[in-house]
Amino acid sequence: MTTKPKAPKYRIRRSTNPADAASAAPSATQKAASSAQAVTGNVDSPKTVAAETNIDAIRQEGLTGRQLRMARRVAQKNGLAVTSDFDAVRQLRERGIDPFQRANVLELVTPNDDQTDEAAGKMRAATAKVPASEAKVQLPQTVQRKPSLPSTEVGKPAPQDDFRSREIRDIQLDIVRRRRRNIIALFGRLAMFVFLPTIAAGYYFYVMATPMYGTKSEFVIQQAEAAGGGGLGGLFSGTGLATQTDSTTVQSYMTSREAFLRLNEDHNFIDHFSSEDIDSIQRLPADASRESAYALFNDNVKIGYDPTEGILKMEVIAAAPEKSQEFSEALIGYAEERVDQLTQRIREDQMNGSIEVFEQAEARRQAALADLVVIQETTQRADPIAESAALQQRITTLQVELDQERINLASLNELRNPLPSRVQAVEATIGLLESQIASLRGQLSSGDGGSIVSQNARLREAEENYASALLNFEAARGQMDLAQIEANKQVRYLSISVSPIAPDEPTYPRSFENTIMAFLIFAGIYLMISLTASILREQVSA
Repeated sequence: MTTKPKAPKYRIRRSTNPADAASAAPSATQKAASSAQAVTGNVDSPKTVAAETNIDAIRQEGLTGRQLRMARRVAQKNGLAVTSDFDAVRQLRERGIDPFQRANVLELVTPNDDQTDEAAGKMRAATAKVPASEAKVQLPQTVQRKPSLPSTEVGKPAPQDDFRSREIRDIQLDIVRRRRRNIIALFGRLAMFVFLPTIAAGYYFYVMATPMYGTKSEFVIQQAEAAGGGGLGGLFSGTGLATQTDSTTVQSYMTSREAFLRLNEDHNFIDHFSSEDIDSIQRLPADASRESAYALFNDNVKIGYDPTEGILKMEVIAAAPEKSQEFSEALIGYAEERVDQLTQRIREDQMNGSIEVFEQAEARRQAALADLVVIQETTQRADPIAESAALQQRITTLQVELDQERINLASLNELRNPLPSRVQAVEATIGLLESQIASLRGQLSSGDGGSIVSQNARLREAEENYASALLNFEAARGQMDLAQIEANKQVRYLSISVSPIAPDEPTYPRSFENTIMAFLIFAGIYLMISLTASILREQVSA
């Protein structure tokens, strides 16, 4: 806070009589004579000097403008004539009144018009204009204060104090009445929008609601392990990841309109929930549409899927325990049929493909066998390979005998006098052997159906083709047999871990839990509406 500049203080007041001023004006001689005379004036009293000293001390306290204005108003309420805000603080403290006390501030809430007018009149009287001759003097002026005498009525409060007390008491009573009225209105709204609906909901759950029976069951979809399955394919077999798609598909099917229509056709689902024994809220109207019945079906058939374990959990609710079990078993049967149908088309495609491959292998085998028979009939040999081997064996034997005779001939020629007859006989034998070998080689290289070598090559090719066709035929037949086995086998099947068993006590309604839930819902709705209305009211009034 910025400290205001202080004006110099004077303790001696000069005389400002207009007559003296007029007499001093005509001549300078009189002015000098008057100046030579001793200066006379009024000296301030110690009380006035102490008051100004106290005001200086109050200035040093650093009071705010709001506090000073408040002190002036409190001084006006108490009928004090003050010259400034700081003088108001001083006079109030001299009277033992704290201008900043809360009780004194609260008294300003109900201003008294008469008292305010009186204080204002006093203020105007105290601050009235002085004569022009006095206005020229820039020294602080003394103010004549009217002494405040005590009241002659001992023990009786002043009229203004009594009026102020009544005003404060009336304000307090009005605040109490408004608070009481607001509390009563709040409880009325709570009773209307929260408590009464909660009581009605609790009455319905405890008294009117028809007991319902819920049959719970759990089942899992498993996949048959293929023979010789290994690697990454067999790593997840038997787990929830291997059948996750099948589980979600079955879950969607069991809550579909198809399953609802089939259950209604086989077990009269709509007729059961349209019975007069069921209360009007849970009962299905007689003229209800198919969509309304399907919505009721979804409310009473609850199916959940646990992806971590691959387990499907189902709860079927009905008005009778045996009907609840009957509906649950029927839905499980429908789910098992759907699981079997999931791979039916794949198995049929595999079976048709294996049959087609088998037929083609059979045709190739018959063609290869026919070619082999034709070649054998053309060569007119049952076994050309064996015949060729026999000719080769005979040629080899004759070749050995020919070599032996040539050795004998060479031995005879080494003699000095060989017998001519013996030499001729050996030469004749050699000639016969050579001609026989040539004949056999001719048979081996030529014939009616071609050479034996070419015939053997054709026969060997036909036999290899037939052997290959026979192997393909055997493989196709084995594949067809395996496909037929897989087609007849159920690849995916539904395994029931918790069988549906009807309860002997009603499962629903859960009266206490439902009542608490209704209370929370109504309270939340009321709180939202109340907050919205308060915010809108504040925005409009801002």
